[in-house]
Amino acid sequence: MDTSVSLLILSESDRLYESLRLTPAASGYHFFYCRRSEEALKLIEDNGLRAAVLEIGSEVEKNRRFLIELLAFEPLLQVIIAGPRTPPEEVMEWIRAGAVDYIEAPVGKESILAALRRLLDKQDLRRETYLLEKRLEKKYQFQSIVSKNPYMFEIFGLVESIAKHFTSVLVTGETGTGKELIARAIHALSETKNRRFVVCDCAAIPENLFESELFGYVRGAFTGADRNKRGLFEEAQEGVVFLDEIGEIPLPVQAKLLRVLENRQFRPLGSNEVRYLQVRVIAATNRNITEAVRRNAFREDLYHRLNRVEIRVPPLRERLEDIPLLVRHFLEQIGRAYGKTLKGVTRDVQKLFQRYHWPGNVRELENALQSAAMVTKKDFLDLADLPKNLREATPRRRRGPFPEGESLSTLEDLEKDYIAFVLNQTAHNLKRTAETLGVSRTTLYNKLARYGLRRD
Repeated sequence: MDTSVSLLILSESDRLYESLRLTPAASGYHFFYCRRSEEALKLIEDNGLRAAVLEIGSEVEKNRRFLIELLAFEPLLQVIIAGPRTPPEEVMEWIRAGAVDYIEAPVGKESILAALRRLLDKQDLRRETYLLEKRLEKKYQFQSIVSKNPYMFEIFGLVESIAKHFTSVLVTGETGTGKELIARAIHALSETKNRRFVVCDCAAIPENLFESELFGYVRGAFTGADRNKRGLFEEAQEGVVFLDEIGEIPLPVQAKLLRVLENRQFRPLGSNEVRYLQVRVIAATNRNITEAVRRNAFREDLYHRLNRVEIRVPPLRERLEDIPLLVRHFLEQIGRAYGKTLKGVTRDVQKLFQRYHWPGNVRELENALQSAAMVTKKDFLDLADLPKNLREATPRRRRGPFPEGESLSTLEDLEKDYIAFVLNQTAHNLKRTAETLGVSRTTLYNKLARYGLRRD
């Protein structure tokens, strides 16, 4: 038996504790014993206990409340109940309250040890599962991006295909989905990987400074220009410039940017000297850029110039299977940064993460874990450690297929709307869309053409 196995005996009598302590078959265990609840909580916290036997006697309700208190204090504690013979429905009450097993009185040494062996078998299974998941995490890591989502795999393949030859790429997706990580992956796999990767946060630049930030200026170009300054494009010479939130660039600057990208030359503000550029461009936006083009808020010719290849990064709510991988990935990084051992999150946190709608996407998940790691005193993050807005969030309700109070639709309208909905849910993956709808891809293509729905 592993000598690291520790067990807390909670009982009004020390009979069971003394009996187990003197049993040769239990020599591999380290036993703790106490009667009072506050003493138990201190023993659990000080010794990192994960297993306990609660002998309930006749005070059933009092001990049930105590079980709930124990699990609220340490959600990972596995509690075996030792008590009198009771109907199966009452045993289930203990299980629903959080116990992992129930042993009937008279409590013998063999029955306790058998229950402990069952408990340890579960722990071994969890350990094996954890090690397997660690190996899978390496399998599912692409550059610094972690995912096992099929659509993300398609993105990884596209990144590898275009990295060597790209001149401009447009990366779209909601805030916090990891657009910059995709851009950095393209750069890391390209021939420019040893050259600079220069980030331009277009949303943070005042409108009147865009031109000087992108293309630089010479001394005397304007009041206060007391020296020459290189722009971000010149800083990225022979490398990559990443234009984050490209939709924030004013229209006049868009026109100059288009000329620079087409002619591969520019003049700093206030200069007559033409300078030549050898730079690759990756642009990103969380806006609907085609809608911005339609509203004349973004130049169509610039959009087509940037959009030689478009990569759409799906939101986290469309790749929920990635959350366990991301949690483990972030906790390792956060643990190293904070000097803490963070082993994971409790089951309640896992459930919350799966039903939450993640408006801030992967960035929100990382921030939530960082916040929880700062306040927790344990090695597993619990609900109480999470930010308040996350704890109190309610899952979005799905609308029923036939909402009341709305005008009725034809079958064709319903079919069109549902196909559009599934397309959106699968991130326009036509194979997955056809499988979800239960039709062949040929049938799907015909319906897309019939209803005027775009394939991408």
